[in-house]
Amino acid sequence: MQVIFHCGAHGTEEDRLLKTLLRNKDRFRLHGTVVPGPGKYRYLLKDCIAALQEGQATAEARDVLWDAILEEEQADRVLLSNANFFGSQRQSLNGSQFYPEAEERLLALQQLFAQDQLELFIGLRNPATLLPGLLENAHPDRKTRVLSELDPYRLRWSDLLARLRQAVPEVALNVWCFEDMPLIWAQIIRDMSGLEMNERLDGGMDLLAAIMSREGMRRLRQYLAQHPEMSEMHRRRVFAAFLDKYVREDQLEEEIDLPGWNEETVEAVTRLYEEDMETVQRIPGVTMIAP
Repeated sequence: MQVIFHCGAHGTEEDRLLKTLLRNKDRFRLHGTVVPGPGKYRYLLKDCIAALQEGQATAEARDVLWDAILEEEQADRVLLSNANFFGSQRQSLNGSQFYPEAEERLLALQQLFAQDQLELFIGLRNPATLLPGLLENAHPDRKTRVLSELDPYRLRWSDLLARLRQAVPEVALNVWCFEDMPLIWAQIIRDMSGLEMNERLDGGMDLLAAIMSREGMRRLRQYLAQHPEMSEMHRRRVFAAFLDKYVREDQLEEEIDLPGWNEETVEAVTRLYEEDMETVQRIPGVTMIAP
């Protein structure tokens, strides 16, 4: 069985993505893909991973787990989504490293699902806009400590992906940039679920609707209805054009208020992130979903 893990990352519309997956669960089921509710597996998997790390898991753990998740439902492909698979938001940073426990947790997942084919999907985001969200609810003392141990110019998503590839090279990785998500939202859903490009999908413009004016969305839907044979690449160009004209600027404004950071810091970190994404695209076994 194929087991698709959507691993966040935190701050990349992970909850909205899960909601869109769940909206389509009946359609996916027709193709042999099951999207269980998160309550069926998040705590179970957390406990199983902990047991594996402590050497207490039994050989029957996989079967017990699938019985609880699927409840006798047959599936060729299962989608499991949790931004905390590699650690909680608090555990997402250590020094200048993203998700320091990621390899250990992925190895535990592979051991738990040894008879299945695993595949990961991970959203990536500019550290300059990601960090404020990760530290938003942190205690002031912890925020100070994290920022004092962090070198923002050394944060690299490519390092995390290279670590995962080295730890479990047989597990394919699929990634995308948070900044591109309004244009590729439907593609991410289809790639996760195994749907073909021309298959109908509910909520394929969920993220566009969240950042575009009502008038813009009305006109966009009208335009798409008038051009039903449009290719996917053409649709993305249309999305970009409408977004450029009708985007709600208040939805794009991101306040970056971090001690010691200034405009030059943000620009430098952003430039390094863009360079890092070029590195990511060259990592063997990593597929970048892009506009």
